[in-house]
Order: sequence, then C-alpha cells, then structure tokens
Amino acid sequence: MENISIRPARSGELAAVAALRWEWLVENGDEALGEREEFVRHFVDWARDNAGSHRCMVVVRDDGVVIGMAWLAVVQRVPTPRAPRRASGDLQCVYVVPGARDGGVGGALIRAVLDGARELGLERVTVHSSPRAIPAYARCGFEESPRLLHARVAGT
Repeated sequence: MENISIRPARSGELAAVAALRWEWLVENGDEALGEREEFVRHFVDWARDNAGSHRCMVVVRDDGVVIGMAWLAVVQRVPTPRAPRRASGDLQCVYVVPGARDGGVGGALIRAVLDGARELGLERVTVHSSPRAIPAYARCGFEESPRLLHARVAGT
C-alpha cells in the first residue's frame, strides 16, 4: 500500500470527493450525467448541508491527491428505556480509484469508517455492496442478515 492517510474530508476537498463520485458513475456506465461542474457544485453544497448526518472519510496520497472516499450516514433510532440515545449507520459511496485497488486501500478505508462508527456508539452499520466488493466488506466484519430487509420505493 502506498503512503496514504485516511481521515475525515476537509471542506476544501469536497470538490475532489465530488469528482470521485462522478468517476464512479462514469466507470459504471452512466452516460446521462449532465454537466460535471454543475454536479460538483451541487455535491459540495449537499455535503456541507448534510455534514451533521453524513460523514465523509477520504484516502489521501502524500501529494494531497484524494484517491478514495466513503460516507457514513448516521440515523437516529427510536429510543428504548435501556438505550435512550440510539443510532445506526449506513456505509455509502465507498470508492477507490482503479489504480489504487487490490492493495488493501479499500479495506483500510472501510475499517476507518467502522472505527468512527464505534467511536460514535452506533449499534450497527449496514452497506449495499457491489458483487465485486462483498469479499472486502466480509473481511472487515460485515455479514449477511436474514432479518435486514429492504423495499424499493422509487424508480431509481
């Protein structure tokens, strides 16, 4: 693994994070994306507006280039008498640039997000994975749950 640091994204890095999101969509064949600059502006505004619930971790090379990202969406849960403050997380938008894959960077990023989730006292973290990434998540402790269900409610 090259010399990298994994840490919370800084405000000035959000445009680079938006560019990674754009690259991910292009890499996966999405062609109807609109204008890149408009997306980056929207993404940066969204990230700032949602900083209280969506925490971004980045992988940064020694030269300052952002080569990976992961988002932890924190959701407050209904309290119980034993746990008046409850929350869970959803790991979203985990992406590492192609040239940095298969060397442990993605796993290190996932573990860093999980460490942050533990520090926040989250009950659990879920993830919706691509087939290619399932082994990486499994190595970091994710497992299938027969009780975690989902329903599609939108056409996207």
